[in-house]
Amino acid sequence: MAARTTTPEKRPGFFSQLKTLYTFTQKEYRWLPFLLAGIVLVGIALGVLVGFLIPPLAAWSVILWGVTGLLAGILASMITMTRLSTTAMYKKIDGMPGATGHVLSSSLGRNWQASDAPIGVNPRTQEAVYRAIGRGGVVLIGEGNRSRLTRLVGEERSRVTRVAAGVPVTVLYVGHGDDEVPIAKLASTIKALPKKVDRSTMAAVIKRVSSVSQGLSSLPIPKGVDPTKMRSPRPR
Repeated sequence: MAARTTTPEKRPGFFSQLKTLYTFTQKEYRWLPFLLAGIVLVGIALGVLVGFLIPPLAAWSVILWGVTGLLAGILASMITMTRLSTTAMYKKIDGMPGATGHVLSSSLGRNWQASDAPIGVNPRTQEAVYRAIGRGGVVLIGEGNRSRLTRLVGEERSRVTRVAAGVPVTVLYVGHGDDEVPIAKLASTIKALPKKVDRSTMAAVIKRVSSVSQGLSSLPIPKGVDPTKMRSPRPR
């Protein structure tokens, strides 16, 4: 039997993550280096301008404000790159099987509970239904062809209403058609739902719904590209 190692897994350092983040984003936005350089230069220019405008005028004051502008420009450029990387990530996973689960498990926050695994799957066509439970009630999200999702969504909706009567159930479909939600706006759409369930009721609903949900141990999960591999890394 091989000896079990106790050495913790070494995580990438800050600069390694920053480099990966930049590379990932720059593949989608070729003009990224020019934008980041422009933001930094604008920060320096604004800092120097403040140094000239605030009395007393002195070389050390101009230099100090210039350095402050440089740091502010670097911070602004990192924030901009992070937001662009998020947009690039959504473009990469849009239309991929499993993209909905990735968004639900990573972007909803503490007021919602969701999993990256679907609660219902059509093994032939890879249509899938996901579920999120939170202060806004129960949300069922269909991923795939809407007409073929009718049965899966209807079954899960009946299950939820049977064990959680009175709790709002919202059905969303991911896509770009009429009454569909783009994957980039899925998390914000769910979080924007009015809060109609308190925390104690939410915990009870999670327990009840989980007890009657269809187990996935025997269901074939879609074998599409894993969207987690498309996640844009964020510097710590």
